[in-house]
Amino acid sequence: MTTRSAILALVPALMAVPAIASESVPGVREYTLDNGMQVLVREDRRAPVVVFQVWYRVGSSYETRGQTGISHFLEHMMFKGTEAVPEGEFSDIIAREGGRLNAFTGRDFTAYFEVLAADRLSIALELEADRMANLLLRSEAVATEREVVLEERRLRTDDRPEGRFAERFAAIAHAGSGYAHPIIGWADDIRATGTEELEAWYEHWYTPSNATLVVAGDVDPDEVHELAQSYFGGIAARAVPPVRDPVAIDPPGERRLDYPDPQARITQLRMGYTVPSYATAENPGDPYALLMLSTVLDGGEGARLPEGLVRGSGVAAAAGAGYNPMTRLDAEFSLYGVPSDDDVESVEAALREQIARLQEEPVSDEELERARSQVLADHLFQLDSVFFQAMQLGMLETTGAGWETLGAFEEQIRAVTAEDIQAAARRYLRPEQLTIGVLRPADEESQS
Repeated sequence: MTTRSAILALVPALMAVPAIASESVPGVREYTLDNGMQVLVREDRRAPVVVFQVWYRVGSSYETRGQTGISHFLEHMMFKGTEAVPEGEFSDIIAREGGRLNAFTGRDFTAYFEVLAADRLSIALELEADRMANLLLRSEAVATEREVVLEERRLRTDDRPEGRFAERFAAIAHAGSGYAHPIIGWADDIRATGTEELEAWYEHWYTPSNATLVVAGDVDPDEVHELAQSYFGGIAARAVPPVRDPVAIDPPGERRLDYPDPQARITQLRMGYTVPSYATAENPGDPYALLMLSTVLDGGEGARLPEGLVRGSGVAAAAGAGYNPMTRLDAEFSLYGVPSDDDVESVEAALREQIARLQEEPVSDEELERARSQVLADHLFQLDSVFFQAMQLGMLETTGAGWETLGAFEEQIRAVTAEDIQAAARRYLRPEQLTIGVLRPADEESQS
């Protein structure tokens, strides 16, 4: 999200220390440094390129009201320099080496990455280790960057009806959870966040024991471990604050949001069911059944939603479904529809009928195999990207699923039966788990 910054004075190399190493996914090795930093290496020698990522286990779901947006704000500030690498040099160095860099904040993590020629890997480690330990947070830079973040919020959310709707929907769907507030934060919290708050957040969370280093590409795993020890091994670990997630409550019942917006051009319907993620599922097979279920509904032109609601009845101009099991807390199984003639009630009824059909009868063998083939094909195609390989490892680890989940994916998908899909639909796609939101155009005068 942010780019700028760096070269640095060499981080002193330390004595090599024995590490824990394991390999339960082909091509992946895991090491743990003495300061608790986790190192994951996926060797892929098809091209002389390396992807380097540092993942911190902190994101917007770790924040409470009054401090929302601080993880994202600090992501911006991580490009403001250190004594060794003044502001602007980090990105200049990576650019001179022919690489690229960026960073992103999610609900459950904050991550930084560089993509370089494989023989330039040490440069990325040197730079990232320096800013993990030595970030400078100056009040003037904080004040300037606060306005940048507020402008980003205006462009992405405040000035877009879809953005305003999404924030309101999340607040209702995830009430009481860290997922109820936006990753970028509420505007009043951003304005109130100062240098002291950012320094405390950095001290609390940006420690080796709260970080996972992921390297994928044309590398030797043991050599990567030695480099990680040299650059990161001397950074002292600090205890991270306890994470106080809300205790799961009984389903609160169906919730509704009707949001008229003067700038909205079309009516849109969103339905979201609270369902388990990889990390929260009591039955490990349920997330895979939900993935298959979403593909039966929205896996290409022949799937049930485009076939039944768009080309069939014509009640919707567009319709779809989605599910991402890589979340630290419970996830959302979502459906959406755009009415073809503003009749949102008919679209809602049609989507409910599709859910009821899944609950009442198993999918056909043909549908099951078509969905399975598509899920596996998409997965294998994505794994062809070295960057995606690293992303999967980092995201699985920081959301609590564990990076080993990657190795089990194909076997788990192949094991899903029609009965598993039906059972998941019955167990999780229930009204008491549901939030319904409607974004509709509204006249300016009616809002005054």
